[in-house]
Amino acid sequence: MKSVQVLLAFALLALASTFASASDPSPLQDICVATNNLKDGVFVNGKFCKDPKLAKPEDFYYSGLDKAGDTGNRLGFVVTPVNVDQIPGLNTLGISAVRVDYAPYGQNPPHTHPRATEILTVLEGTLYVGFVTSNQLNNTLIAKVLNKGDVFVFPIGMIHFQFNIGKTNAVAIAALSSQNPGVITIANSVFGADPAINSDFLARAFQLDVEVVKSLQKKFWMNNN
Repeated sequence: MKSVQVLLAFALLALASTFASASDPSPLQDICVATNNLKDGVFVNGKFCKDPKLAKPEDFYYSGLDKAGDTGNRLGFVVTPVNVDQIPGLNTLGISAVRVDYAPYGQNPPHTHPRATEILTVLEGTLYVGFVTSNQLNNTLIAKVLNKGDVFVFPIGMIHFQFNIGKTNAVAIAALSSQNPGVITIANSVFGADPAINSDFLARAFQLDVEVVKSLQKKFWMNNN
């Protein structure tokens, strides 16, 4: 009887393990529409792989992250990405990096990475950073002032931001848990969508005058295009 119970427990454990590990792979791009026409099948979930026997050191290498980016724009920041587009060898490995440069009082505005958690390290300067939790946790702001050598984590999918509150340039390096983390800048996406989201709808959603919404749409559409 005892041996039967042990066997049953083992079977249930094996079944549970099967269910726990059986899932679809995480998406590696925004959309991947299925097609039955193989001639139109130009994308996979990620990138096509070359013959591993043809791999070379350059497939796993990138140079230039020591160079500051141009922050001469309306927000005073710039991101230098190092993802699968820059290092082909990152394909399927689930990791990438960025360098972020901030002019004095420059900001990386509220945005989210749909496919990655981010861990950010300040190399120079002082940043005010934070993220906002979901509706389930009452949209709580979790924020901190970071100085050189400090590290902060932005959980996957959370809206987050960085703001250089210092009078000098700031630099940060971040690692992200996807070869192609993606980025959705909230204001650009909502007010700069093409075609535009109905302005009356947005006015009610954001509790704004419709003319204010139209002005924002015009401004962000021009910025996006």
